[in-house]
Amino acid sequence: MSADVTPSQLEQEIQDKIDNKTKPRGALGELETLAAQLCRVQKTLTPQLVAPTIVVFAADHGLANEAISAYPREVSAQMAWNILAGGAGINAFCKQNGIAVVFVDAGIDWPDEHPEGMIDHWMGPGTGNCLADDAMSAGAVKACLEAGAAVVDENVAADCTIIGFGELGIGNTSSASLLMSALTGLPMADCAGPGTGLVGEGLAKKIEILTDAQAAHAQPANGSEALRMFGGFEIAQMTGAMLRAYETGRILMIDGFVASAAFLVAQSIEPEIVNNAIYCHESGEPGHARLLAYLGGQPLLHLKMRLGEGSGCAVAYPIICSALAFLTDMASFDDAGVSTGDPEAAAE
Repeated sequence: MSADVTPSQLEQEIQDKIDNKTKPRGALGELETLAAQLCRVQKTLTPQLVAPTIVVFAADHGLANEAISAYPREVSAQMAWNILAGGAGINAFCKQNGIAVVFVDAGIDWPDEHPEGMIDHWMGPGTGNCLADDAMSAGAVKACLEAGAAVVDENVAADCTIIGFGELGIGNTSSASLLMSALTGLPMADCAGPGTGLVGEGLAKKIEILTDAQAAHAQPANGSEALRMFGGFEIAQMTGAMLRAYETGRILMIDGFVASAAFLVAQSIEPEIVNNAIYCHESGEPGHARLLAYLGGQPLLHLKMRLGEGSGCAVAYPIICSALAFLTDMASFDDAGVSTGDPEAAAE
């Protein structure tokens, strides 16, 4: 954007460009909203989607030693191997859509050898059990935020304009539920859900455990304190990466429930980050719809996905590409020699 063009002038130019495409005004619905956002974030009428990347942060949780998951804790390490071998859902969707995958070991409890191909920001073999203690120290929160920022600076292409955020870790929907309740004030029953598939008595037990964990701590004064009490190493590092992506002018693709909880923390630290966020889908995790409503976010997809890994970002990315395609390749009324309509006359 030229230095002499004000934000309000740019806004009008963006809307004029969208409205002058060969279509009725508003006919492309949310694609028009997306196109305007791309222009606004990049401060140009000709935005670009370059080197799309999804960063997957992985870690274990001390709370996973309790009855909060249908899967044992060691699945975190097993699924990490699967992602690095290219066999996970995120790999399939990113391969389909030409998206790079960056995998970060934030704190997996490895039983023996480590796989290759990871970014090493290991903070330890999982967080503490927040039923009895803080999940991590204040120093660890700071280190995690810095590590997440470093991932964006050092492991994402310099020309990348759009970054998606995903996660892996048994127990992290519990951490996300605790963060959500702490920062939104919503009761735990409105935040916690099945996670890896708990139902009936299993889900009721999970909510009971999370309620007890919440009661064991004071009300956090801010997002960093909430991370200290209830966060995961992967959630804290993701928060730091989101903040750096915003600082460097990137578009942020937000995945499901856990990624949205990390974004909630980031938003509590930097409220303007919401301007760069695209909420890729509404998770099948019931608390996610309430969290999106709190954030004022409109999800692109409603597919009842709850896989994590950044999979919702990868599936939604082609829709973002479509928003750019109409803005870039669709003719204007003048270019096509098509007569413009008069919406006000039609309404009379």
